[in-house]
Amino acid sequence: MERRPCSGYGRRGTTRLVAAVVAGLTAATVVSVAPATATPLPASPAAVGLPAAPAAEVAAEQVLTWTAGNSVTDYLSFPATATAGPATIVFENSIATGNTFGMSHTLTFDTSTAGYNHDVDLNILASPFDANGGLHEAEVTFTEGTYRYFCAIPGHGEMWGELVVTGDGGGGDDTTAPSVTATVTGDQDGDGAYVGGATVTLDAVDDGSGVAGVEYNLDGAGWTAYTEPFSVDAVGEHSLEFRATDEAGNTSEAQTATFTVVEGDVVEDTTAPTVSAMLMGDMNDHGQYVGSAQVMLHAEDEEGGSGVDSIEYQVDGQWMPYTAPVDFTEPGEHTVSYRATDAAGNQSQVRSTTFTVIEGDEPDTTAPTVTAEVSGTEDENGAFVGSATATLTATDDASGVETVEYDLDGAGWAEYTEPVVVTEPGEHTLVYRATDAEGNVSEETVTTFTVVAEDNGDTTAPTVATELSGTQDENGAYVGSASVMVTATDDAPASHPSSTTSTVRAGPSTPRPSSSTSPASTPSRTARRTRPATSPRPAPSRSTSSSPTGATPSPRRSATASWARATRPASTSAPRSSASSRPTPTPVSRPSSTRSTAASGCRTPRPSRCATRASTP
Repeated sequence: MERRPCSGYGRRGTTRLVAAVVAGLTAATVVSVAPATATPLPASPAAVGLPAAPAAEVAAEQVLTWTAGNSVTDYLSFPATATAGPATIVFENSIATGNTFGMSHTLTFDTSTAGYNHDVDLNILASPFDANGGLHEAEVTFTEGTYRYFCAIPGHGEMWGELVVTGDGGGGDDTTAPSVTATVTGDQDGDGAYVGGATVTLDAVDDGSGVAGVEYNLDGAGWTAYTEPFSVDAVGEHSLEFRATDEAGNTSEAQTATFTVVEGDVVEDTTAPTVSAMLMGDMNDHGQYVGSAQVMLHAEDEEGGSGVDSIEYQVDGQWMPYTAPVDFTEPGEHTVSYRATDAAGNQSQVRSTTFTVIEGDEPDTTAPTVTAEVSGTEDENGAFVGSATATLTATDDASGVETVEYDLDGAGWAEYTEPVVVTEPGEHTLVYRATDAEGNVSEETVTTFTVVAEDNGDTTAPTVATELSGTQDENGAYVGSASVMVTATDDAPASHPSSTTSTVRAGPSTPRPSSSTSPASTPSRTARRTRPATSPRPAPSRSTSSSPTGATPSPRRSATASWARATRPASTSAPRSSASSRPTPTPVSRPSSTRSTAASGCRTPRPSRCATRASTP
């Protein structure tokens, strides 16, 4: 992007320039640094129309001025041409040139790009808060050709231009400087002072090579390129210097005009000023300031207002006056509150900015810490009834926590974004870890917990049914053996057994000894033994019980089938009963609410063995 001189200037013939510039002294008042001021000169007539200055000799040394402000895309003013030979470079980046944010700029001459002169090695860094207040000078020597200049601050790449240097000044035999006049206009009172403000117009002409540029210096604020008429609203006496340069490099002598501005109609100021904060420093990819951060505050009042009177900022609960950028070097998070007050006493709302400073010398090598908390309703064994909620918390005092991950029951790592709810009954294993912004990963930590199913409130007893099977004779007795099937059912959830079936087989009955035995025989006695209720006998191996595979019924839903077995009496010395002996009664199985027994004349509350033994004389 080529930077061109002010439009309206020609290289040949007489050219007039009527333009205007808005000066830096406007209602937008900056209080971070006081602008430079000039010593007032004696008053001159209210309206000034100065004659053209006499012709000046070509200066042996030329002065080229660049200015910069808040923009990161353009220099505010810059020369387009120069004459080969010695020159003084002036670069100003200050409050006076419109830099209200304290932004740094450079004026750097390109020494590597093809197609440009590379014999001027110049790199000036200027800031409103440097030792020179942003105003710097350098001495260089130009040769005929084109130079490229630019701002080397990252992000300011659009600030660049070209300076064309000619061997003879570009004007042939033109050795005469342009003539320039200044006109001040506005509403005047009886003393010739301008009421409320004045407008300044500069006019330059050149009969030779043409006007290249016009500059002015208002109240010692520094030379500024003139492009259009500008207004001066600040009350008081003002001193204006102005000059012009033609295409041949001839610069007119600086002339001076003075004028006074008085207050106009007073309007009550009821509007508070606006205030903003700007953070500066070396920021990393995570938005943290490495080593230190600097906070700059800027306030301005509306046009026609009373002007900014003060700016304050607050750190750690204490309000302090703001006079210069504030540095923060302590690692950690910082919050700065700020406000502004105008001359009428209007105070802005309190605003704040928060930022983090990390140590610059030592990198973050410490992993974050992470903890887990499992919550829910617990039973007497410490198991969580129905569900459990796992909450992970990670902290990092340096670069900050980047991610938290967990692995539940070996399912694989997942990013943690909210508490994890576990409802599956059983024992669970939770592994978790955290990673900070610098990539440090904490050690994996493990916690275990158990979830049990909720009690569904089953208060209904199961139902039991029995069924006899086997070969029967004409009297209904079972021949050889009989099978008793006991079935218990319960209306339980699908995860528990709903029915259990057990089958018990009973052998043939054994007739008792006849009562008509020999006199020497003593009638036999039958003994019956029963196991205690507290120690039930396990079911015989021939009995079967069915339940859903892999399910373990709870005590209230389990079904119990009773069983019995008939045994023959032990051998005795007494003779067997004759055929006419009284037959042994046929055993009868009776259903029970909890168990059934099929045995020859043997029924007990719990499984037991029944035996008949001979009596001893």
